[in-house]
Amino acid sequence: MSESGPGRAESGRIAGEDEVVDLCSELIRIDTSNYGDHSGPGERAAAEYVAEKLADVGLAPEIFESHPGRASTVVRIEGEDRSRPGLLIHGHLDVVPANADDWSQNPFGGEVVDGCVWGRGAVDMKDMDAMTLAVIRDRVRSGRKPPRDVVLAFLADEEAGGTYGARHLVDNHPGLFEGVTEAIGEVGGFSFTVNENLRLYLVETAEKGMHWMRLTVDGTAGHGSMTNKDNAITELCEAVGRLGRHQFPVRLTKSVRGFLDELSDAFGVELDPEDMDETLARLGGIARMIGTTLRNTAAPTMLGAGYKVNVIPGQATAHVDGRFLPGYEEEFLADLDRVLGPRVKRETLHSDKALETDFDGSLVDAMRAALKAEDPISHTVPYMLSGGTDAKSFSDLGIRCFGFAPLQLPPELDFAGMFHGVDERVPVDGLTFGVRVLDHFLDNC
Repeated sequence: MSESGPGRAESGRIAGEDEVVDLCSELIRIDTSNYGDHSGPGERAAAEYVAEKLADVGLAPEIFESHPGRASTVVRIEGEDRSRPGLLIHGHLDVVPANADDWSQNPFGGEVVDGCVWGRGAVDMKDMDAMTLAVIRDRVRSGRKPPRDVVLAFLADEEAGGTYGARHLVDNHPGLFEGVTEAIGEVGGFSFTVNENLRLYLVETAEKGMHWMRLTVDGTAGHGSMTNKDNAITELCEAVGRLGRHQFPVRLTKSVRGFLDELSDAFGVELDPEDMDETLARLGGIARMIGTTLRNTAAPTMLGAGYKVNVIPGQATAHVDGRFLPGYEEEFLADLDRVLGPRVKRETLHSDKALETDFDGSLVDAMRAALKAEDPISHTVPYMLSGGTDAKSFSDLGIRCFGFAPLQLPPELDFAGMFHGVDERVPVDGLTFGVRVLDHFLDNC
């Protein structure tokens, strides 16, 4: 436990710890399911909730609505030294949909069961939204300014690429982020326990780029009872099968190399990037996040064709979620076209850049010190996120982005499986730990 300081009790606790669970539960109870269009409930209710919690302590948040119901909340907090560049803390308010029949708890109930807050968004990412609110509310109430200006952004639409959230703000309201040079956001700062003397905390320094695409094959329509050597479904399925089984070559970026070097030291073994099966097995659930950062990937996710069992359709389509490593977009697209073949038309539906930054500087030092203050056996390491975040949009403003939403997790929890999974939940102890770490971090950011 850290030593007490301004705004901290002798026990080391801060007031934000006492409300973070309620904040997280209440945010989960606001259904912000994002179906990739405007058919969901939107984020307006959640944006208003956040704005109310910020206004309650005397801040002046603004709500920006990019489309009816699609809303984000932004506020700037004045720092001690306003001549310094500002820091952005961003989180998204939307969540992926959840089918209640698949869950053991109500996905929009926000209930506390077995020491965890359950519900859609518990780790992706209403936990960080709640921790940020809890810390900021406590610091404003106790008169503790951050060392520099801090901009908070609670955003719409991240789960569908950020068009109506971060991208809208960057394109239409860039002045909100005037002077901001660094940012922290989701999927970083979580723990992986190696042994009783070592716990790694993974800070995101890179994330893969994306190409969400539609594949189309045109063929000859006809009667299902007749031979057809130009069947669009057959041609497409063969191409999708090739792509789904294709293994792209290993390509090591600096973030992945840094992570593998740290793993090598932690486990006391020399790692071979071309043969990672044994190492990944030792990582448990997070192997799903780490393993795919060694290569480009293309996952077929949807198929569509036909309208009647005895009619061969003239066209068949498939959707693919493509992710590429920083510096390897051109290679990725060339490999795709080679594997798919000339009959397949490839159309990009949504694309965004890959990002990578160095694991150094005063902000990284502040993360490292904040984690060490609350967990003496912590060791902070860089890693690449296999997915993407709103950092892609903010990087267009020249902002250097990291993933840092600190959580100390029990070794048995399948953290990676919580993202977009069934029975998503976050430990209560993890939330209170995150509040304390973020408070230390803001002291020295």
